[in-house]
Amino acid sequence: MADKLLKAKAPNFIQRYYRETIGEIHKVNWPTPKEALHLTKIVLIVLVLMAAVLGLLDFVFSKLIALILA
Repeated sequence: MADKLLKAKAPNFIQRYYRETIGEIHKVNWPTPKEALHLTKIVLIVLVLMAAVLGLLDFVFSKLIALILA
């Protein structure tokens, strides 16, 4: 009978997962809207710059390969 009482009180996997997840979410240091906007701008700038660099490298290497094969 003691086994049944212990089993009934033990939280199942889903309950434990939910409780631990909520606990971790409360520990997160969430950015303010101003910080989030600033970081988003940085990410977009880096994205555009990297796209330009990779596009330029692709163009240069494709012309180089065309010269070699021609």
